[in-house]
Amino acid sequence: MTKVSFIGLGNMGLPMAKNLVRAGHDVTGFDLVEGQLTELVKSGGKVSENLNDTLKNSEVVITMLPSGKHVKSVYLGEEGIIKNSPAGLLLIDSSTIDVESAREVEEVANKSNLKMLDAPVSGGVTGAEAGTLTFMVGGDEEAFEKGKELLDIMGGNVIHAGQAGNGQVAKICNNMLLAISMIGTSEAFNLAERLGLDSQTFYDISSTASGQCWSMTSYCPVPGPVPTSPANNNYKPGFSSALMLKDLRLSQEASKITNTETPLGAHSTEVYEKMEKGGYDNLDFSGVIKLISGELK
Repeated sequence: MTKVSFIGLGNMGLPMAKNLVRAGHDVTGFDLVEGQLTELVKSGGKVSENLNDTLKNSEVVITMLPSGKHVKSVYLGEEGIIKNSPAGLLLIDSSTIDVESAREVEEVANKSNLKMLDAPVSGGVTGAEAGTLTFMVGGDEEAFEKGKELLDIMGGNVIHAGQAGNGQVAKICNNMLLAISMIGTSEAFNLAERLGLDSQTFYDISSTASGQCWSMTSYCPVPGPVPTSPANNNYKPGFSSALMLKDLRLSQEASKITNTETPLGAHSTEVYEKMEKGGYDNLDFSGVIKLISGELK
């Protein structure tokens, strides 16, 4: 049994923490929303009002936070985790943030004799609940081996991406590709329909032809062909358009820093910004097909 402090019990963090509890670990949660803490307690976890006292008895800290500024706020400074943690504590940040912030925090942690991993995830709320997330992990090999047992409980695929920050690199590049793929898939379905080919038939053909991709076969943006896709649930988000836009913006920041041309990534960012401006960013990211079809204004 490992003593875990889990900070950030949102839509992703809470089911991840629950899976650790079910596996027999001692999990103490922290969140600003009282209802999320209550849910963790119902599942057998614990809560504490004094994080710094809890850290002294923890073996691992896991964070799932909204952005880089939140991660830096929680980890750095006199009241932060790093200053108030015993030597040897393993820190795992599963937030999706900019690469620069991830590497900055991990450098400070290492100088304080703490091991740290950046371990963003892919798989959405469904994957978090099922314990099938993909973890893309940056950090040194020793820290990775130490944290892998816990990550294996929360995920179906745990991949070491190399040095500090590389988990974030993998996440933003993967999601940029996913956005491009989803927009292309949506355009194809819309065009096929307007040319007189129904969605199921087009799916049956393209899902076994050269146009096949994850956005089609696992997360099809039209109702019908893939029963588990959000399209069959009014585009209720497994991964919202707002979160996709966040990751796309991170990819574009990185492209500027590295002077890397990403024209399709840039265009995808513009498309999801239209979802945001129209007030539709609460839809699943596959709901972009409704924007492309002209259904959303």
